Parts: sequence; C-alpha cells; structure tokens
Amino acid sequence: MKYKLGLIINPVAGLGGSVALKGSDGQTEKALALGATKKAQNRTKAALEELLKHRDKIEIFTVSGEMGEECAKQLGFTTHVVKHLNGPSCADDTEQAVTLLAECDVDLILFAGGDGTARNICNAVTEKMTVLGIPAGCKIHSGVYAITPKAAGRIVDMLVSGELVSLTDADVMDIDERAFRDGIVKAKRFGEMQIPAELRYVQAVKNGGKESDELVLADIAAYVVSEMDDDTHYIMGSGSTVAAVMDEMGLDNTLLGVDVVYDQELVATDCTAAQLLTLSETQQTKLVITLIGGQGHIFGRGNQQLSAELIRRIGRDNIIIVATKAKLQALNGRPLICDTGDSELDHQLSGFIKVITGYNDYVMYAVGYQEEN
Repeated sequence: MKYKLGLIINPVAGLGGSVALKGSDGQTEKALALGATKKAQNRTKAALEELLKHRDKIEIFTVSGEMGEECAKQLGFTTHVVKHLNGPSCADDTEQAVTLLAECDVDLILFAGGDGTARNICNAVTEKMTVLGIPAGCKIHSGVYAITPKAAGRIVDMLVSGELVSLTDADVMDIDERAFRDGIVKAKRFGEMQIPAELRYVQAVKNGGKESDELVLADIAAYVVSEMDDDTHYIMGSGSTVAAVMDEMGLDNTLLGVDVVYDQELVATDCTAAQLLTLSETQQTKLVITLIGGQGHIFGRGNQQLSAELIRRIGRDNIIIVATKAKLQALNGRPLICDTGDSELDHQLSGFIKVITGYNDYVMYAVGYQEEN
C-alpha cells in the first residue's frame, strides 16, 4: 500500500519578505514589480528531497502547475492532479484543494505557505485530517509548521517509514498585515489543526508582545551602542530587543523592518534585500539581530530582507545577537535556528555563538543545524 500525500503550495508565499512588504496578502503584483522572486517552490523541493528514498512508496495528490504538480513531477514522484487551475492561484483554490484531497482520503496534507495559507487550510480541513506546514511565508506565528523545510520532509519520512509518531492539535495564528506594516502586532487565534507531534522538528507558536523587563533591555542597548565601531554600517534587524538599541541612540525604528545606522545616525529605513546588498558591497557592515520568542529563529522568520548572500558577506563574526536571558530560558534548551534557505550557510552558522544579555554580560548559546538532529 502506498502512502497518499496531499501537497498544496502557495506560489506567492513569502513574496513580500525580501522587498520589505512584511507579507504577501494582496501584494503579489507590487512585490514582483519591486524585484521579488518566488521561493515557495524551492522550499517545497527541499522538503520533498528528504522523501526521494521513498519515491516508490509515495503517491502525491496535488493541484496543477505551481501549486504542487510541477515540483512533484520534477522530483519524479507519482503525481495525481485533483484540481486544475485556470489562472493565477488564490485562497479559494487552496480551500477547494483541501476538500478534494479529503475526498481522496490522503494520509497527510503537506502545504507550503505562511499564516494566511494555514488559515485557508484550516477553513476547509476536517477534524480527522492531519496536516503539516512547510515554512515559506513572511510571517509564521502558527504552530502547524515545521521549523525548516527539511524538518517537514523528515517528519513525513518518519510517517512513511512506519515510525510511531503521535498526533497533537496546534494553533493557527495570524496577524493583521495592514497593522503589521505600521509596526503593530495584532495576533489572533483562528483555530487549530491536527499535526504530527514531533517536537524536534515542529516550531512553537510565536510568543507575542514586547519585552517587559525594561531595565534589562536598557542595559543590553547601552552595551551594544558603547561597542559600536566608527566607519561601520550597522544593519538593525526587526524586533523589540533591537528596537531598544535604536531607542538608546535616539533614532526612529522600523519595528518589523530592517534599518541601517552609520556613526549612530539613521541612513536607511525599512530596507529591501537588494538595498542591503548594495549598501554592504563596499562598506564595513555588521548586523544586530534578536531571536523570535518561543521559536528561537534568528534567520528566516520575518527578516527575509537578510538574504543568504548578505549574511555570507557580513560573516558570522560580525553578527551581533541580543536577547534577554528570560527569552533564552523560554526555549527550554532548544537551539537557535537558522532557516536562510541555504543549507550550507545554515551549517556554517551552527555551533555556539555569543548572545549579549546585559551590559558587558553575555552567554554562549547553541545554534542548531537540522542535519545534526
């Protein structure tokens, strides 16, 4: 008996990330005009490549074209199209595909997208269906996603191999993208879906809200500013911990975007990936980032402007990570996660790294690499 895998790809998931649109909902044409490239196919491919050894055991049921058929066939899987598209894909296509996959009695629906895609899946899924998300969107607050595309493939590998994997219910979360673009996070729970409960590979629901310990944040910020070099551009990542550093310099901050500082003056705001690459070509550049609370991601969640090419150019030694100890303790020993889309780079970034946790105070914390799990 073959394993019946449902596959749905949101082709435009994450499209707005690299061009600083902070989401893809209703932004496809604008993102493409700004030079964004589609990445959901490649992220799905990374997941499915983990299953190549099982090609003779798996049948993929999917949607035509970019929503799954192309990727599955390119990798040589036996593929059945349950829905044909007549034009660009939309949310209704995703929901209709879920219904059709349910009728095919698939064992699991594997889908690539962000929180908006998870909501679409949740709208149509039945209580008995099991799903798993491949992270491909700009914003991923939901707990239905694997921590990386490869991790998603590994979970399916376990299922196809007959390993005992428990199931659990995970929250589907999303935020208001219009408010998000104005720097306001309004997260809301939209339901739950059944997923494989393999905690090594599935991310936690993102912790919302700002850091509450203002004194600790002030100490972190003061130390980072005191250590800043002259004649160096500092790319300031997103998040409230980095925002505290900007406040220490008296600078306006794009809470959910990426800004650039030179000699403690703001020189660029809400930058795109292309702008950051241009700026760093000839200038000494360092990067200040924090981690996503509850998940541990330092790259690949909400900061797609920080491209793999940029990170390589900056170098591991010029990456400054800031976080409160409380934020690290909330990970319960789980490593920090890099999901840059470049597995070789993720490997290079792994190992113990300094995290600034106060004034002249830091801890060494592990950055994980999926191949080692």
